[in-house]
Amino acid sequence: MAFYDKLFETLGLSEWCGESGSGAPLSMADLLAQAGGDDAAASGPAFPFPSLDNLNESCSSVLQARDVTKGIEEGFLAAKPALKTVLDPITQPLSWMLDGALWLFEATPWWIMIPILIAVSWYASRSRPVTIFVAISILLLAFVDHYDVAMQTLSIIFVCTTISVALGVPIGIAMSKSDRMQRMTVPVLDLLQTLPTFVYLIPLIFLFSVTESKLYGIAIILYAIVPVIRLTDLGIRLVDQDVIEAANAFGMNARQKLLKVQLPLALPNIMAGINQTIMMSLAMVVIASLVSAPGLGVNVLRGIRNLELGVGFVAGIGIVLLAVILDRVSKAALTRVDMTRVKH
Repeated sequence: MAFYDKLFETLGLSEWCGESGSGAPLSMADLLAQAGGDDAAASGPAFPFPSLDNLNESCSSVLQARDVTKGIEEGFLAAKPALKTVLDPITQPLSWMLDGALWLFEATPWWIMIPILIAVSWYASRSRPVTIFVAISILLLAFVDHYDVAMQTLSIIFVCTTISVALGVPIGIAMSKSDRMQRMTVPVLDLLQTLPTFVYLIPLIFLFSVTESKLYGIAIILYAIVPVIRLTDLGIRLVDQDVIEAANAFGMNARQKLLKVQLPLALPNIMAGINQTIMMSLAMVVIASLVSAPGLGVNVLRGIRNLELGVGFVAGIGIVLLAVILDRVSKAALTRVDMTRVKH
């Protein structure tokens, strides 16, 4: 006799429940108990938790846990055509941008691309040690024949970071201007920040073809956009109210205050958010190699699948070098922004 039979009788739900266990599929616990025999049944808890499966044993009208997961899957599959119709034209430019950047980074000869990267590093950081480190790291990757895959990874990071910043900064500004919007957006950001990275890929695989670049592009952007939104909002909210009052005294309107006062003062926080967005983009690029994202992550995946220690280790070192390059250049740029702000 099931444990919760008397509970449903006391509540007067016997007719609603019908006959317990009438044709309902066995739960995983039941299957394990059958496989283990009487010993498994005897070792069960004296007071089982009223989970769906345990309640279903006494009342067949109560759903089983498997019905919940099945319902989620069926609901998503039912909404898939409508979602695909709406999202396909919106996200198609992302595929074009990723494919175009990939072609550009691969088609540009090394003797043009490497000087450009070194020049960009110098322009952003104005630091000789950082620029020398960037040059040595890129040349080292080229010496071990990982230049092409490193450029593929950089192209993806370039596109996804640019889009994340272009979307994240306006969202952060809007959050800083409205407490209601902040309360509505923060739970979404918490979800995006805490959701396991592999889970990002599950609904996207159902919506888009694995051969489409936007599949991994959307996953990277969703994962990496959170820091720049949070820190933009934080930076603007931390602007001293005395400064805002002085701007009001000078007769500045809302747009002038934003562009000439709040954004310049919040720039260090925004730059810190961009730094974290770059790092998170790089982290997601490796995981996105599971769904056809090119780059160094493919070699890491190959090393895991084929147990090729050397291939995976060298690709991992390449990812570390790229991470250090991007981190040092962005932090040096942040330091330069801070120094410039202090001087003015």
